[in-house]
Amino acid sequence: MNIQTALNKACSNLTKKNIKSANLDTEILMSNVIKKDRKYIILNYDKDLSRESLNKFISLVKQREKGKPIAYLIGKKDFWKYEFKVSKDTLIPRPDSELIVENVLELTKNKSKMNILDIGVGSGCLLLSIIKERINFYGVGIDINSKCIDISKKNTFNLNISNRVKLFKSDIDNFNYGKYDLIVSNPPYINKLDLQYLEKDVINFEPKAALNGGIDGTSVIRKVINKSSELIKVNGKLFLEIAFDQKNKVKKLLRDKGFYINKILKDYSKNDRCIVCTKK
Repeated sequence: MNIQTALNKACSNLTKKNIKSANLDTEILMSNVIKKDRKYIILNYDKDLSRESLNKFISLVKQREKGKPIAYLIGKKDFWKYEFKVSKDTLIPRPDSELIVENVLELTKNKSKMNILDIGVGSGCLLLSIIKERINFYGVGIDINSKCIDISKKNTFNLNISNRVKLFKSDIDNFNYGKYDLIVSNPPYINKLDLQYLEKDVINFEPKAALNGGIDGTSVIRKVINKSSELIKVNGKLFLEIAFDQKNKVKKLLRDKGFYINKILKDYSKNDRCIVCTKK
């Protein structure tokens, strides 16, 4: 079977499963299987696939039909300017989270050296994107999941910044290493009762521990704020991702711990996404 026929059949199958990005998804999966870019695929539609490649492609398409995200199928995801390894143990990096990287880099453009902490580092996309852009910045990432730490370590090596990043398996309550100029965190913030309403691609495949924020969605956020107030230097900045409806509640938690609210970052859908604040 040639590339075009395989793509057409796969695209038809995904479309029947109401997968809106069927055409793009099949091209990405084919690219991954034959280890060629999408331009090559378009220019070589008539090229026959080996039996091994065809079987692997069909297997990936069947998993995609069941809703498994493309990033997990190919084991990587582009974020900011870089490619990050991901696994079923890490959240898939979202474009909206790039707003944090963008704003941190803008805020620190005149800083010569900084120590940064990422609480709940996951794949490392936030912390490592920042460290990669700033040659004299040093980072620490923590996560309760050792498999997330393993993925982050691989990403530090791939980005050639392993000498400037330390990673620890730890929950936030028991972490007491260092003092930081800046802290970033994308903690679990989904109300436990609202998990069932998430898109099936998310709730069926992404790690629930990285999504479940407890009964009111702020159980982990509270821990992050409490510990950040101890670990951050005076006048240090905290970038904290939140749910679209948590702004007022989280602002109060921050003020109670001695933080001054600088601004609220909105995502591409114009929803509140991140609170930027300063330790007084």
